[in-house]
Amino acid sequence: MNHTRPERRQGPSLVRGGLVPESTHDQRLLDRRGPTGWLHEDPWRVLRIQSEFVEGFGALADLPPAVTVFGSARTGPDTPEYELGVKVGAALAKAGYAVITGGGPGVMEAANRGALEAGGVSVGLGIELPHEQRLNDYVDLGIEFRYFFVRKTMFVKYASGFVALPGGFGTLDELFEALTLVQTRKVTSFPVIMMGVSFWSPLIDWIRDTLLVSGKISPQDVELVSVTDDPDEAVRLIVEADRRSATQ
Repeated sequence: MNHTRPERRQGPSLVRGGLVPESTHDQRLLDRRGPTGWLHEDPWRVLRIQSEFVEGFGALADLPPAVTVFGSARTGPDTPEYELGVKVGAALAKAGYAVITGGGPGVMEAANRGALEAGGVSVGLGIELPHEQRLNDYVDLGIEFRYFFVRKTMFVKYASGFVALPGGFGTLDELFEALTLVQTRKVTSFPVIMMGVSFWSPLIDWIRDTLLVSGKISPQDVELVSVTDDPDEAVRLIVEADRRSATQ
């Protein structure tokens, strides 16, 4: 065996022969003339993802008990749905909960506004989108995320429950992810409340008449969600779930 081959230790690894690079990691790190394509490669994305988790955990760790409120960004301020969002945010704040939303306009703004005007903590977790969408003016604490899945983790980790007001694909995505987490017991004692009976009733009917009847879900799965038009009822359901969780 020829022992004259060049070799180099790279952290815990040992490379020899033609695998030995022409420069060291430090040299490449400190060389400002190198290509910038690495900024867009998966290993660097992993570090960005890690940094988003660290930033989110650090910023939200000291929140009081919180509830995440979902809903459409397209809802105008002169609509009953916006008014309902304001009432929900205020009712949650008065009950001692911080209100977390996606930080955008529409129903999200309404819930943040209700919480802020009621003296509560108003949180917005924004997301980078192809079209411009700034955090609304009623957010006390705002974080902008690059990655949807990191943002979704923050929605769940720091919330005692979800409230879904009328919304589109994004709201449905967040709603069904929440229901899946409860169904699979990834989160427990976690109420999911759909507000807007007339809006959500067709979906509830489809869940019962199609998913349940065809055996795609179990009878108890239908009970994972509550539907109401009353903000006080929504808060009561969340408070009761918190009390049950505290005694378990």
